[in-house]
Amino acid sequence: MTQVIKRVLMMTLAVPALALAVATPGEKAPAFSEVDAEGKTHSLEDYKGQWLVIEWFNKECPYVRKHYGSGNMQALQKKYTAQEINWLTVISSAKGKQGYLEPEQAMAVAASHELNASAPFLLDSDGSMGRAYGAKTTPHMFIINPEGKVVYAGAIDDNDSANPAVIPQSKNYVAAALDASLDGKAITVASSRAYGCSVKY
Repeated sequence: MTQVIKRVLMMTLAVPALALAVATPGEKAPAFSEVDAEGKTHSLEDYKGQWLVIEWFNKECPYVRKHYGSGNMQALQKKYTAQEINWLTVISSAKGKQGYLEPEQAMAVAASHELNASAPFLLDSDGSMGRAYGAKTTPHMFIINPEGKVVYAGAIDDNDSANPAVIPQSKNYVAAALDASLDGKAITVASSRAYGCSVKY
């Protein structure tokens, strides 16, 4: 009887861990289908044969403000979407939680943040996409290659300070991974520890 109880307890404790998958470099990217703030549906299949960057966002997070307030994130979006790389920005905050936005609010935030993305925002309020990718923080970054595999997952750069003054001296992992890939070179850093505010599932 004791062994049975132990097994039940172990299975119960394991459930939360199973709820959050992890999109691992070298593996196939998890499928998704989400509606953006304009009402358009985006799925992984839509980007088959193309490069795709996925970024998790919460306008109230100081780490997001670090990269948007400085213009760093917008500069990345502008540089790489100009090279035909798609960029999706995802809000996985649940209704009632910090960072949650209704479509109209998301459109206004997209405009105020000068979002240069493939979509204003994907609204993942049920957290299905975030959990499928294992998105833990805002920002949390993923790069998917034309074969549909994750080639980078983690932080935007190597400095977890919320102070934007550190950006010029930081190594941008996302830019380095994209530049290497576009040049046909190997990605030096394919994964890193994501930093920022926790995603508010």
